[in-house]
Amino acid sequence: MKQKNIQTKIEIHTFDELPAEYRQLIETAKEQTQKSYSPYSHYKVGSAVLLENGVIVGGNNQENAAYPSGLCAERVAAFYAGSQYPETAILAIAVAAFHNGDFTYLPVHPCGACLQVLLENEFRGGKDIKLILYGKKEVQIVNSIKECLPLYFNFQEKNT
Repeated sequence: MKQKNIQTKIEIHTFDELPAEYRQLIETAKEQTQKSYSPYSHYKVGSAVLLENGVIVGGNNQENAAYPSGLCAERVAAFYAGSQYPETAILAIAVAAFHNGDFTYLPVHPCGACLQVLLENEFRGGKDIKLILYGKKEVQIVNSIKECLPLYFNFQEKNT
């Protein structure tokens, strides 16, 4: 029998110790929470994607009474970026959540479907995507989506 250990490195920062580029990305994600359409959960999530060309694309969760027809903020931003800038790699994505009148104390994490979509964007763009998760207490940073989804699905890889 063989055994494989999987580890994920998560950096913990305060907002103030982040570089200006990451603070700007977080602020855009926070602004996007207020544009969320979330009449059912009342849980507003915003995201902001930084593209290799310097463009920042925002997204927010969009709910629908015919659940699960809505989309998470991360996929809204990633799909928009892919539709408008199909040849441009995503370098980073920031995520923030607003609930009960305030931003969440701890960061929220993307769901598995969002991680899979972001991972495909890593493969598509040929670059790791930095995941920046905002919470009032701390900001968590993961250097690649692959670290969040180590047992990912990729039909393009060959089984060897």
